[in-house]
Amino acid sequence: MKFPIRRGTNISHWLSQSTARGLERRRRFTRDDVRRLADLGLDHLRLPVDEEQLWTPEGRRDMEAWDLLNEGLDWCRAENLRAVVDLHILRCHYFNAGPEGRTLFSDATAVARFAECWSDLSRELRGRSNDWVAYELLNEPVAEDPADWNRVLRAPYRVIREAEPNRMIAIGSNRWNSVAAYPAFDPPANDPNILLVFHFYSPMLITHYTAPWCKRLCEYRGPIRYPGTPVPEEALATLEPDFREYIRGMNEPFDIEVMERQIEPARKKAAALHLPLWCNEFGVYEKAPDDVRRAWYRDIRTVLERHGIAWANWDFRGGFGLFDRNDQPTVVVDALFGS
Repeated sequence: MKFPIRRGTNISHWLSQSTARGLERRRRFTRDDVRRLADLGLDHLRLPVDEEQLWTPEGRRDMEAWDLLNEGLDWCRAENLRAVVDLHILRCHYFNAGPEGRTLFSDATAVARFAECWSDLSRELRGRSNDWVAYELLNEPVAEDPADWNRVLRAPYRVIREAEPNRMIAIGSNRWNSVAAYPAFDPPANDPNILLVFHFYSPMLITHYTAPWCKRLCEYRGPIRYPGTPVPEEALATLEPDFREYIRGMNEPFDIEVMERQIEPARKKAAALHLPLWCNEFGVYEKAPDDVRRAWYRDIRTVLERHGIAWANWDFRGGFGLFDRNDQPTVVVDALFGS
């Protein structure tokens, strides 16, 4: 790989998905954090950034946020960690919103703004070595028609390529970077400096157990297991009929062999295009039982590393984190970095 990475994590809720500003934001991610992650054995970090953090509604830079981003990149370089700057949320595209929050695919002005964001990021970061900093166009695009994402991604791609022909650009599939969307995914051709991205959160009954943002899914609070059928039949029998059928519709047996089969579309596309793969989000929410979390993480790590796929778990600190909100290591550390 021209941008050699193997194991990483996401620095979430720092310059993305957060209302913190000033000292509170600065404390979210520090030089000591970078050093600790390097000592853990990571070789790269994914740095999500949001349009609303880096730019005012009028398009002017928020200089404090840009200073933090540059400082974070400096820390990564000092600790020999590669970094990928991920444009996580645009004002015209939020992956968890309905169509009204994803006007990127229907508004030419929004596409132009998307490209403008990357033009500004490129102006700021192009002096950084191609060996140490890469760009990710957009987190989890959600277009109703996959052709729309294939079309829209080319606007920022061209802007970057005109100025930086050798910069590694990470591009993910449609529908939340899902592996199932890979057959319809059409990244730019004949460019060896592309890193193909997918996310992996299957099965949702395990990975998002009681996660409050998952609406109806989070209402199930009974037992779960992995490997095997996530919700035991005896637990299903206790549910109200309508909810039982809803859960039953997702309750397929799942194990490491299913993981292997599910990532196959991404592997086939990468092989056909002679491009590397990067699974830069995966995880199990902290409310799932520890034994379930350990087993799932160990299996996904095994599958990814068996196929030479670089990975970055979601996330460093938080609900899926390597470390909890009190900075204590979680079961994820043991599962991903244990023997």
